[in-house]
Amino acid sequence: MSYKQLFNLFICCLLLSCTEFDQINLSTGKVAGSLPVKPGPISGSVKGTLLADSTYYVTGDITINKGDTLILQPGVKIYFKGNYAFWVKGNLASIGSKQKPVFFTVQDVAKRDIIGQDPTTDPAYSGLWSGIQGDTSARFMIFKFTHIEFAGGIAATGQVFGVENGKPTAPVSFNNEKGTLIFEDSWIYGHIDGDAAVNIKSGKFHLMRNIFEKCGYTGGEAIQILNGSQGNVAYNLIIGPSTNAIKVDNGKGLLSQVNAVCYNNTILNGGYRRFIYGGAGNSNGRGSSIGFERSGRGLAYNNLFVDDRYGLRITKTFSYFGKSTSIADTANIRYGNNFYYGDAPEITGQFYPENCLAKPLASDIPMPSSYLPAGYIPGDAYDGSVLVGRNDPKFVNYPLPVRYSASGVPAVLGTMSFLGNYDFRLQSSSPCLGKGTTKFNISTAVTKVDPIFGASEITPPGTDIGCYQSNGTGLNN
Repeated sequence: MSYKQLFNLFICCLLLSCTEFDQINLSTGKVAGSLPVKPGPISGSVKGTLLADSTYYVTGDITINKGDTLILQPGVKIYFKGNYAFWVKGNLASIGSKQKPVFFTVQDVAKRDIIGQDPTTDPAYSGLWSGIQGDTSARFMIFKFTHIEFAGGIAATGQVFGVENGKPTAPVSFNNEKGTLIFEDSWIYGHIDGDAAVNIKSGKFHLMRNIFEKCGYTGGEAIQILNGSQGNVAYNLIIGPSTNAIKVDNGKGLLSQVNAVCYNNTILNGGYRRFIYGGAGNSNGRGSSIGFERSGRGLAYNNLFVDDRYGLRITKTFSYFGKSTSIADTANIRYGNNFYYGDAPEITGQFYPENCLAKPLASDIPMPSSYLPAGYIPGDAYDGSVLVGRNDPKFVNYPLPVRYSASGVPAVLGTMSFLGNYDFRLQSSSPCLGKGTTKFNISTAVTKVDPIFGASEITPPGTDIGCYQSNGTGLNN
């Protein structure tokens, strides 16, 4: 028997052994697919394969039953015809490509990306369908080159654990401590609140090279990581989240110690819609670039924070306006080489948030000793007005400094929440270049690399601060 015949026999045996997953064409990295689902209207229980370059219209709730798998091939378009959800009790793999991404969206709804637009008239905050909700039995949910738009609808009757009746939903939620969520090279555009755009209630996760726009109206995060979840959050561009961009919080139930390694993210304009539209008393002390709360632990390195209402937020036990916070796992949080820029004294005076525990480090930019008073103690108030508009990160195309006429925190930042035609790559003269560190260990919770059923790439830390790297690695969308 020739080498070629032996190889073909091996491939055939491998494919025949794939009883839990749909078959994979290993030579092309594309899903070969079984149980093809006919394009057109779909509802009810669905499994098998949604076919490449095909269009499907969701006319009722979709359920992937326990033990079943649904795979989406490149170029699939899913249009929701009402406030319906994907209830994932089995497994889901949405495998788009850069040339042919997958879309979960609503047909004929135009994006309104206008600075200063009233969010109440923006369809991004309308919650037109109820997201992709993973149950405790979902072993994996995988998203590659996938657009998820206009989600966050009010759930009528929750059909998986953790989804409350009559409450806004997350565009994507995952809830299996032994399962895996992979979300990479993808996009989320808009949702109401529903905790977060990607809401990891429990599980292993790999969140890399994604873009998040318009996450949360009067509350909610871009990414929330709870209840012992473990993994990496890296090379994401997050612009205009209502509250936190990334929240790490062990939640109400301690399954195991939550651990999130957050590195090389670019985060802009976080925390303003909650402040402006949710009410100041509801938002004081809340909303940040990256926040570690209630026993949350992890790392935060090489992140670029621009005009966020609060910098790195590590909470202590503290009460304000009838609200309270619980202390993060300060003994097991490490951070450094983070870059801060602000266009108002209310911003620059919160690079190290009041009543929080983030320590100034010599590796931070700007150098803390250049503006903090002698004897500064983490959590103290300080005057950061000398920093306003200084230390421009020098994006290729983005209007810094942000101009506004109103006093106090500029309301316009609550509406500068979209990518549009901006380009957040770094100019060759950017002070962010070469200022990152690679001297820390990333999470090994997700290590499988596979074109379909694993991470496409686990990108290691980069030497440039932020999500775009001058050597071409990191975010490429």
